[in-house]
Amino acid sequence: MVRRVLSLTSGRIAVVILAVIALLAILGPWLAPQDPLATSDNTLAAASGAHWLGTDYLGRDVFSRLLDGSRVSVLGSLEVALTALAVGVVPGILSVYLGRVFEWLTLRLADTLVALPFLLFAVAVIALLGNGLTQAMLVTGALVSPLFYRVSRAATLAVARSPYVEAALISGASTGWVVRRHVWVKVLPPIAVALAQTIGVGFVIVSSLTFLGIGVQPPAPTWGGLLASDLGYLSHQPWAPVPPALLIMVTVWASNLLADAIRDVSGEAGRTLADNRTVRANRLGKGRPVPAGGAR
Repeated sequence: MVRRVLSLTSGRIAVVILAVIALLAILGPWLAPQDPLATSDNTLAAASGAHWLGTDYLGRDVFSRLLDGSRVSVLGSLEVALTALAVGVVPGILSVYLGRVFEWLTLRLADTLVALPFLLFAVAVIALLGNGLTQAMLVTGALVSPLFYRVSRAATLAVARSPYVEAALISGASTGWVVRRHVWVKVLPPIAVALAQTIGVGFVIVSSLTFLGIGVQPPAPTWGGLLASDLGYLSHQPWAPVPPALLIMVTVWASNLLADAIRDVSGEAGRTLADNRTVRANRLGKGRPVPAGGAR
């Protein structure tokens, strides 16, 4: 699947952008040219050689704060996506095999979680447990998990009705063996699509919470927090919100682009794409001239 995704232009673009964002999250604090928390008298300065993106209302270097704040945004979005993956996929697969009671309970629980506004619920959790981003992201991931539950359940239902799966069960194979051997391979592509989309949703949630000043204590930098603080000084720096807003938009766009690329190369569409490319390659190979002396 990875080779098929990278064979698409959209897949390569998405992977490159997300890889750059991941490197910023890993190396950002060390790449920052200045201390992101250090204040100075040079407030609201324009971009210069010393401050590539200028300074904020406290004289802090904006470029350094963007690099340092990338870690919080990336880790928060990954917490949402991985929590939703862990909470939603396993019940979704097992709901097909563990009987009607388990199926009914998990379906009702998924419907309940869908009905809850996750952003408002995350704010309520922070109010109860303290102003921390991790607990808010874990709770938000649980609220987003019905997406993975429904995707994995639908894919498992399609596979469970296949003749080879029914034959394996009739021959005495255990449910765990069938899931590992037959079901997981078929369920993985739609789960990968949902995971890529959820990473983008996680970025929106983290940015929204930090924009409201929730989850991260100032003066710790975040992309959403930088965007919120810059909006208060538009008369002095009308261009200041552009860098954090652009980073958020590009990251979410790349996540959705990766999800589209995975969907395009998986299943029947992926096999059709591979077959078409094989046919084109064979045609090009047959159309090449035979080298001199090559024919006998």
